[in-house]
Amino acid sequence: MLLLESDFSTMSSSRLSESSAALNTEEQPRYAVELKGLDKTYAASGRSTPKHALKSVDLQIPRGSLFGLLGPNGAGKSTMINILAGLVNKSAGDAKIWGYDVGKHPRAAARSIGVVPQELNVDAFFTPEEMLDVQAGLYGVPADKRRTQELLEIVGLSDKAQAYARALSGGMKRRLMVAKAMVHNPPVLVLDEPTAGVDVELRQQLWQQVKKLNDQGTTVLLTTHYLEEAEELCDEIAIINHGRVIARDQTANLMQRLDQKELHLTLSGPLSTLPAPLKAFGFRIMPGQEDLGHDTKLGLQFRRGQIDIAQAIAAVQKEGLQILDLSTIEPDLEDIFLALTQADNHETASENQSAA
Repeated sequence: MLLLESDFSTMSSSRLSESSAALNTEEQPRYAVELKGLDKTYAASGRSTPKHALKSVDLQIPRGSLFGLLGPNGAGKSTMINILAGLVNKSAGDAKIWGYDVGKHPRAAARSIGVVPQELNVDAFFTPEEMLDVQAGLYGVPADKRRTQELLEIVGLSDKAQAYARALSGGMKRRLMVAKAMVHNPPVLVLDEPTAGVDVELRQQLWQQVKKLNDQGTTVLLTTHYLEEAEELCDEIAIINHGRVIARDQTANLMQRLDQKELHLTLSGPLSTLPAPLKAFGFRIMPGQEDLGHDTKLGLQFRRGQIDIAQAIAAVQKEGLQILDLSTIEPDLEDIFLALTQADNHETASENQSAA
């Protein structure tokens, strides 16, 4: 679970202002986030054994990118984000935000990142305008340099500036959380499961806001369990499992990891037995034919370049079968994710057995 940005309130305003000045004068780094050999082991507590949450993670997130970090529960995503936010101490390795080492330059690093946690954290008796002003004050932003109205406009809450937070809808509160994370103008924004539990319409609205922020130059690190969300938004994606990065690539390249497609054909009339030539071609009668009435659905899995679809259709027609409909299905990010994590789970289990 991520802690809230207000936890940085103990930092002095003067130190934060100095960090802000340094951020504005320093040359922009090539990487917004850079991890080298990042390792974290939680010590044993009570009956629990030590937990090796991160295992020598190497990861570089380019400046200006919209980067997706995916992984199952307990994979190490939250630990990584909490280290970047300065809320958890690393055991070994290096972690830099906007060129600042989180261990050596914690204030400058904290100034460079905004975190939107999963949990809604709004004071019911504050207005959005008041909430952003307070948050900016906690970061030492002078009153004449605060972007309260600008941020409310960016997240579409200008007309709710004077409304009490308790009167806002769930979607509005989510957008307000994004604005809170941006009060100190950080170049890196982390969104931890920003659309968890929200409806489709709200999800689309939040996607638009995230894209707008990224278009304006903010580097966005997105963690999500909605894989279609990462596929839609992210330039690059890294998959973490058991504390290790098991894959990292451009989204388009990652989608090519499973070199497999499927052809579905709907035939006119029932077909109880598949002709031998079609069976040899690799066709199969698909299960769940009850909704097709008297029609039959065939499936064919193949790799790109392995089978000519025109030849497959010709083989069906040669058997005197009439094709009513056809479609092709390509693997999506969920298929890629499951294939990679399941393979890593098998490898980890084998390693554990060998060690035992």
